[in-house]
Amino acid sequence: MEAALGLLRRMPPKQSETALSALLSLLPQHSSDLLSQVDLPLQVLRDAESRKDFILCEYNRDADSYRSPWSNKYHPPLEDALYPSSELRKLEVEANDIFAIYRDQYYEGGISSVYMWEEDDNEGFVACFLIKKDGSKSGHGRRGCLEEGAWDAIHVIQVGPEEEEMAQYCLTSTIMLSLATDDEPSGKFGLSGSIRRQMKMELAVAEGHLCNMGRMIEELEGKLRNSLDQVYFGKTREMVCTLRPPAEIVQMRLPDS
Repeated sequence: MEAALGLLRRMPPKQSETALSALLSLLPQHSSDLLSQVDLPLQVLRDAESRKDFILCEYNRDADSYRSPWSNKYHPPLEDALYPSSELRKLEVEANDIFAIYRDQYYEGGISSVYMWEEDDNEGFVACFLIKKDGSKSGHGRRGCLEEGAWDAIHVIQVGPEEEEMAQYCLTSTIMLSLATDDEPSGKFGLSGSIRRQMKMELAVAEGHLCNMGRMIEELEGKLRNSLDQVYFGKTREMVCTLRPPAEIVQMRLPDS
């Protein structure tokens, strides 16, 4: 199991679904653990009633149907499906409206969805904040200049029960990035990878759970973006410039004849 998870962590996000399917056939006894611990690139479905797109994941799935955060209905329709309580549903609707603003300010477009559900012991709840940004030429972003480009952000927050106006928050964030170029100046180039981090905090609930969760997501996502910039783009830039230095640097190194 540990080796399987290590292998999946090293697979490009575009190939993770194929790799997971192969591992499930090899390790059927660990299927539930693999499905619960492995994050796959996010998929999107259209809610015909609200005329909005929503993101599909394990957290809004029941059997083979997925619940829309906009209409609170399953697609395709499902009998005896699971739904959040009325109080949690109200918080979910508010979170979707606020997170859509966050998405537009930080990502300049894309698709976002927020799902919430109660813990099994009815002490606290879990919230999942999702963002999918298509940065390709045919994508829904405002700067689509890549041949292929996708950013998938998954933020899962466990909120503990309130005690003396305080609550425990555990945030697990995963970012999956993939991009590819194919033009004359840069040629063919591909880059993909994923990163996961966790943050735990005990915060006062005077301002509400959404304020606390929003601050944690903003802080951790900023750290993840910086890590991606330093690790993926910084190291790639360093390797490319070392192996194939720009022409002006080569001319500077050549002795005068």
